[in-house]
Amino acid sequence: MTDHTAAPNGLSRRLLMAGATGLALGGLAACGRKEDKTPTPAPAPAAANGPPEGSLEWAVAGPWRSAQDRARDAARHPMETLRFFGLQPRMTVVEFWPGGGWYTEILAPYLARGGGTYVAALFPEGPTADPVQVTLNTAFKTRFSSDKKLYGEPRFASFGAASGPVAPLGAAELCLFMRTLHGWMAAGIAEKAFADAFAALRPGGILGVEQHRLAPEQDQDPVAANGYVQEAFVRQLAAEAGFVFVAASEINANPADTKDHPFGVDTLPPTRLTAPKGQPADPAFDRAKYEAIGESDRMTLKFRKPE
Repeated sequence: MTDHTAAPNGLSRRLLMAGATGLALGGLAACGRKEDKTPTPAPAPAAANGPPEGSLEWAVAGPWRSAQDRARDAARHPMETLRFFGLQPRMTVVEFWPGGGWYTEILAPYLARGGGTYVAALFPEGPTADPVQVTLNTAFKTRFSSDKKLYGEPRFASFGAASGPVAPLGAAELCLFMRTLHGWMAAGIAEKAFADAFAALRPGGILGVEQHRLAPEQDQDPVAANGYVQEAFVRQLAAEAGFVFVAASEINANPADTKDHPFGVDTLPPTRLTAPKGQPADPAFDRAKYEAIGESDRMTLKFRKPE
């Protein structure tokens, strides 16, 4: 992967100077860093027709995942991506804005079996909250609280412009930003996301970032309206928050993505817009070109909080 170290055009100033106010975390303090004195539970013997229960392979292949979600594994590479980030079964893992829970369906069962903790930093709530996001939060909490045998007891926090800590200071071993950074740039909270992740991680903890990747020769839109972000800018935000760059992977690269689509990255699968957001779908829109491209070209970056 090309190492773009210069700041993108038009971004000589920081996008955000946001303060945080405290929010109750509903028992999140219980997800602090665990002592490693207890050995990691050994996975169950491999079944005749599947991987050992509790293994990452088992979680990815889980029959509780919908056929639609599993069909996207070929484009999203969850096994390779999570291994690149260094996921281990006893970790406390904080996923920022997990959306509908595509990765949660893998992470929560894996961590529950291994003695780890999954924390979802959901959309902000309150009097001024987006009602659609509040509805998504409610559905997410209901879904992943409904089966303790499978999902364990996920913890729920909040991330937004005025949110408090997503976890107790230094409680997490891994934080994840999975295709969410453009939304935070639009909301003016990108820098806060990196700062909140830095605070949540223990020294030596890892921040994993997967994000739709803008070509280095293209100018960066400060609000990332098309969904694409320059790798150089992501590295800049991470460095400003105190992170050290560890490695980049081409696991989620897609050289067929031209990044010039009429409705931004959402023209591509899985969103498949045929008209601007908020407008009715256009039945005459020719989707063949975008189906052939597939899902977006994405950077996959690993950062570490210094010891």
